[in-house]
Amino acid sequence: MSTGNLSGPAPDGPVDLDRPPAPPAAPDPRLLVRPVGRGERTGELRRRLAAGETGFLPVLVALVVIGAVFHSLNPAFLSAENLSHVLVDAAGPGLIAVGVVFVLLLGEIDLSVGSVSGLAGAVFAVLNVTHGVPEGPALLLAVLTGTTAGLVHGFFFARVGVPAFVVTMAGLLAWNGLMLQLLGANGTINLDDSGLLARLTRHYFTDISAAYGLATAVVVGHLLLTLRAARERRAAGLPWRPVGELLARTALLAALCYAVAHVLNQYKGLPLALVIFLGVVVLTDFVLRRTVFGRRVTALGGNVEAARRAGTDVAAVRIAVFAVAGTLAALGGLVIASKIAAANQGAGSGDLLMSCIAAAVIGGTSLFGGRGRTWSALLGVLVIVSIQKGLQLESLAEPVKYMITGGVLLAAVVLDSVSRRKRAVTGRG
Repeated sequence: MSTGNLSGPAPDGPVDLDRPPAPPAAPDPRLLVRPVGRGERTGELRRRLAAGETGFLPVLVALVVIGAVFHSLNPAFLSAENLSHVLVDAAGPGLIAVGVVFVLLLGEIDLSVGSVSGLAGAVFAVLNVTHGVPEGPALLLAVLTGTTAGLVHGFFFARVGVPAFVVTMAGLLAWNGLMLQLLGANGTINLDDSGLLARLTRHYFTDISAAYGLATAVVVGHLLLTLRAARERRAAGLPWRPVGELLARTALLAALCYAVAHVLNQYKGLPLALVIFLGVVVLTDFVLRRTVFGRRVTALGGNVEAARRAGTDVAAVRIAVFAVAGTLAALGGLVIASKIAAANQGAGSGDLLMSCIAAAVIGGTSLFGGRGRTWSALLGVLVIVSIQKGLQLESLAEPVKYMITGGVLLAAVVLDSVSRRKRAVTGRG
């Protein structure tokens, strides 16, 4: 009785029984248990950097450089008041950028998020101020307006087959026109300075325990989740980080979180806008990393045909992603309207769209799809807003701000392209 070749497909031609068997192929080092020695971990870090897996390192270095440069030009840049304003100003564009991350994970683009954000502010203002609708229902309807706009974009893209670039460009024009129509000839509707919407950016938790409590929750939550993930990966024979490394990372995070909490308490305390922004980032990060929907979004960005053959409803996922982007664009637009306490014709225009896309890319989300996290939006928008605030302190003209922001965006895209090429060469992406 003959036996089959259990090690692979049968070779072509006659088999030489006297030839010694070929040595087994070297296993992929990513499938082995992570080495625990300091030298081995250093070597692994070097290999990952050489392969283009830089993670959040470039944007963290950029934030340090930005802080050092602008502090040297004006010591007020690192003051508690200015840093608090940076975090509050980042909340609106940051929420929009989180939605952009979802779309970029598909390898697509949404050019309408700026107009949708302005439309949401206009819908709220017309309902609440003009027609007397209570703020709660008006807020809900304004957010649902963004969701509806995203569903329209997703339908034409996923079901009809119109390219996302064209669909969202049409949305950019159409939703902006609808916003202007709603605002009417006056063009501006002022909001209640003491109302619910205004409190989104004007309310601070003044008790020092609020900021330190949030910092503690972030640190403890991160430690528990990483320990659990390491235990599960070790049990499955997948790469894992040793406890010592996880504790070191947690210590660095704790130092950063408590430093931010200390700075915030030197001014007015913990801003509500920052709490909302962080809550959305954490929630969406959980959705992308821990749910079936999130895994399908990432899979579509990596290989659409493979995802389809695996049973993914490609059209439904695409429509849902654009709905998420529209919802978060509306929420971000409401936060921006809260900041200025008005809805006007300039809402959603200017450099808002480019800033939100730049924030997602600068934070590490790939323009080619399949790679990125919602934390990219947080880090990227901090880079954008920090540059803008620093240039404002130096009283530089708007053209200079645009040129510098454009240069930072180009650098981020170049880094993404180079990293992608290195990952392709090394077989890591």
